[in-house]
Amino acid sequence: MIFNSVQYVAFLAVVVGIYWRLPRRGQNLLVLVASYVFYGAWDARFLVLIAISTVVDFVVGTRLGREGTSGRSRRGWLVVSIAVNLGILGFFKYAGFFATSFAALAAKVGVEVSPFVLDVVLPVGISFYTFQTLSYTIDVYRGRFPPTHDLLDFATYVAFFPQLVAGPIERAANLLPQFAHQRRRPDAATLRSGLGLIALGLVMKVVVADALGPYVDDAYAAPREMGGLHMLLATYAFGLQIYADFAGYTAVARGSARLLGVELMRNFEQPYLSTNITDFWRTWHISLSTWLRDYLYIPLGGNRGTAWRTGRNLMITMLLGGLWHGASWNFVIWGGLHGAFLVVHRRLRRPERRRDLALRDLPSILVTFHAVTFAWIFFRAPTFADARSVIGAIVTWRDRDLPLDLPWVLAAAVVLTLTIDLAQRRTGWQLPFPTWPRVARGLAYGTAAVLFVVFSGQPIQPFIYFQF
Repeated sequence: MIFNSVQYVAFLAVVVGIYWRLPRRGQNLLVLVASYVFYGAWDARFLVLIAISTVVDFVVGTRLGREGTSGRSRRGWLVVSIAVNLGILGFFKYAGFFATSFAALAAKVGVEVSPFVLDVVLPVGISFYTFQTLSYTIDVYRGRFPPTHDLLDFATYVAFFPQLVAGPIERAANLLPQFAHQRRRPDAATLRSGLGLIALGLVMKVVVADALGPYVDDAYAAPREMGGLHMLLATYAFGLQIYADFAGYTAVARGSARLLGVELMRNFEQPYLSTNITDFWRTWHISLSTWLRDYLYIPLGGNRGTAWRTGRNLMITMLLGGLWHGASWNFVIWGGLHGAFLVVHRRLRRPERRRDLALRDLPSILVTFHAVTFAWIFFRAPTFADARSVIGAIVTWRDRDLPLDLPWVLAAAVVLTLTIDLAQRRTGWQLPFPTWPRVARGLAYGTAAVLFVVFSGQPIQPFIYFQF
């Protein structure tokens, strides 16, 4: 299995301890070996898939960069990259889904079909590194990024362990040049910020996400037996759980990379403080939303043309974005809901840039938050029938027993998450606490340490986005 938090910190400490004693290429080789060890600790067999994507896209990029290559030949090489990467992703992630869906559709019209379904293990993080390597070949094809001729640099870019299994999905233009040039040893301020990001991410994961996880799991495991208030609170809890879990992972990834002299992009910017759904998608999983925008929405036509075409492009993009998350119609529905929200918002009001928050923004924030939370039901429920049961329990407000500690744990998670987000928004820093007065800073650090110790004894839950 992928390392737990303690194992990961120890692993990172060993890598950093050796890393700064090596020259640039030695550093890259160490990171590549460490990345393969890190991924191989889960299942070494699937290292072959990363190696295939790496070699194929390196060769394709090199061929695309050759002078005199005809347009037809260039398109052919791009097709090779797309076919190999999406072929691997499609087989491991969607083969069974499409086979069973086709069989179910055929049965509705009276045709018996026995689908050939393989019991295939889904490789951890395959969607992330597949999109990352695809962005490289597409950018080289478009002439927006020069191809690299150093296989070691490229392999390190593809497999960089801090963000390998759950992003952010880095563009070659940002990450690859950092491996192609000498990194600067972090100074004291950079070291503090890197360690601070790791600590922040672990607190969000352990104190918020892992504390809420068991309540969410119990409620969504049997929604037909739960009361309305129980399912409502569990749904709110999942909204906070997935945010703290994923944003916490990103913070750990960014902090880890910073200790290695590498800077990763920000993947979250207080999304639950968004005043509209468009703003939410500018601040939630930014690396995916911008990937979908640049490589799918804009090539489809973007917002050029009629309002109908813009709406169509938004719906296609979000439906495929939902399917990217997993082989389930529930993810497609989740993406479709967000597509519909975006279409409605665009028709009612032109998207605006983010601005400082004021009390008058609270109604818009609450409406946006509840629209997103409603869609989370389909994201979290195992099946469509389960999602209907969750909604039914909330709407009919069934009276059932409620775990007495759930409201208190949820309230504490809300306060902690809101404190972090508001502080980040106010200062513009992901680590806002160093700007606070010494007493307030001490209270914040002390409270975080106590909470981490208290909640670290509970069962460890894997990061949610490892399954994507």
